Amino acid sequence: MNGFLIRCGVTGLAVLLASQIIPGIEIHGFAAGLVAVIVLSFLNAMVRPLLYLLSAPFIVLTLGLFMVVINAFLLNLVAMLVKGFVVEGFWPAVGGAIFISLVSGILNLWISEKGRVDVVMTHRPRNIRHIN
Repeated sequence: MNGFLIRCGVTGLAVLLASQIIPGIEIHGFAAGLVAVIVLSFLNAMVRPLLYLLSAPFIVLTLGLFMVVINAFLLNLVAMLVKGFVVEGFWPAVGGAIFISLVSGILNLWISEKGRVDVVMTHRPRNIRHIN
């Protein structure tokens, strides 16, 4: 549960950054932003896997680009459900979906399923050869 809450926080940060950077995405008030993040997190956890499964042939045919369309659709759906969260069309939704996916993906690399920050070692221990 901690991992899910932290990932919601990461998604919230990504949505907040997207509203500041992507023209056409706006958040009017803290409550609207909070509700939008909760709804988006729920849709990403429950509905998105089903949509990916149902549209698998399109995803394969477009080499994965159709997943961006699904994410943009979910962002537009959140905008329709939450008053105060505005996405002004298809292209801002696509830009926002790409931006939110990138930021969330990068930040979630460091968070484990238990909600802890993982440190990934990037170097391998050197093999020491002993010459006799």
